[in-house]
Amino acid sequence: MKDPVPSQVSSDLTDVLQSPDILSTIGYDSIIHHLNNGRKNCKEFEDFLKERASIEERYGKDLLNLSRKKPCGQSEINTLKRALEVFKQQVDNVAQCHIQLAQTLREEARKLEEFREKQKLQRKKTELIMDAAHKQRSLQFKKTMDAKKNYEQKCRDKDDAEQAVHRSANLVNPKQQEKLFVKLATAKTAAEDSARLLEGAVSTSSLPLPAPACSLGFAPCPCPLGGTSDPLGALEAQEYERINFFRNALWLHVNQLSKQCVTSDEMYEEVRKSLEMCSIEKDIEYFVNQRKTGQMPPAPIMYENYYCPQKNAAPPGKATGPNLAR
Repeated sequence: MKDPVPSQVSSDLTDVLQSPDILSTIGYDSIIHHLNNGRKNCKEFEDFLKERASIEERYGKDLLNLSRKKPCGQSEINTLKRALEVFKQQVDNVAQCHIQLAQTLREEARKLEEFREKQKLQRKKTELIMDAAHKQRSLQFKKTMDAKKNYEQKCRDKDDAEQAVHRSANLVNPKQQEKLFVKLATAKTAAEDSARLLEGAVSTSSLPLPAPACSLGFAPCPCPLGGTSDPLGALEAQEYERINFFRNALWLHVNQLSKQCVTSDEMYEEVRKSLEMCSIEKDIEYFVNQRKTGQMPPAPIMYENYYCPQKNAAPPGKATGPNLAR
């Protein structure tokens, strides 16, 4: 059963990755650095699985050669011989299991590689969106600051025009007063226009941005299918998925190793059962029955006088008949 993927960004994540600089991407950069480390960790575990698979395969093949080529009590007989045959067969089976485990580990490493590549492509799309958003944000911020400078300058021009009108209140020349009033009206209009431009620039750049993601340098981006997409939420969901996948892969790996140990023990149990059937008495009896040469022992060596040899004397060590005594 798969663990659920979080539907929204964790508040802890957004709370600790804030920056007062509106153009700062330090929070985003920190997340990307963490994701890069996570990808590196997955690659290291993938390489570990591949190396372990090579070790298992090499061990299995060496064990197989040992079982099939190295003599091991080949001249034994009867029940012990049968136990040795079971032993070599089970060693052969254990070797095959290690070779099979190597193939399984390589398959798990392949799945991990596919998972890394899938996440790499997903992250690449988010990073492209974020790079474009950061460039647009910087450009809009520059436009906003330019609009603010222009607005402040137009306000100063309006203030100067108002002061000029107040100073010229006692002038008799109406034409000069008319020019000052026209200049003041123009300055007011320019100030109002610059204020609207500034408001529009601030509204377009969404400064300040209330969303937690935006405070990390993340702006909600237009979604091709409608609505908006949350890049920070997408990256956190991806990290959640990576940790979950990595944890499950490690869990599966140790389960496979445990299963290998259990399987090997079951095979060795067959050897123990065959050894329980081994009978020392039966093996000795079997040897006696197979190798017996007779029940008559050799005759005792008798004294024979050199000067009075016994006729029909048997050679030393061989039986001659019932009456051998002199």
